[in-house]
Amino acid sequence: MKIKKNDKVQVLAGKDKGAQGTVIRSLPRKERVVVEKVNMITKAQRPTQANPQGGLTHKEAPIHVSNVALVCPKCGQPTRVAIKRVDGKKIRVCKKCGADID
Repeated sequence: MKIKKNDKVQVLAGKDKGAQGTVIRSLPRKERVVVEKVNMITKAQRPTQANPQGGLTHKEAPIHVSNVALVCPKCGQPTRVAIKRVDGKKIRVCKKCGADID
C-alpha cells in the first residue's frame, strides 16, 4: 500500500467525497485505511465498569484505500504515487509535480 499512517488524504468516492483528513490507522491486509473525521459511524456500547452509562459513541470506520488519494505536501493536490529508488531506498514521489513525499 502506498498510503501510510499520518499521511494527508482526500476522499474520492462515497458519502464523504471531497473531505480531507489524516490517516489514523492503516490496515494493509484488508486494503483499508481509517481517516480522521471521515466515514463516521454510531456504535451502541454496553454498560461496563469503565463506562457504566453505556450509550451511543461515534467513531471512524475503515474506508477502502482505492477511495482515497494522497495529498501532495508540495502542490497540495490529490495525486497518485510513484515509487523511486534512491541509494537502495524506496521513496514515494508525487505523480503531478515530481516532489518527494517521504
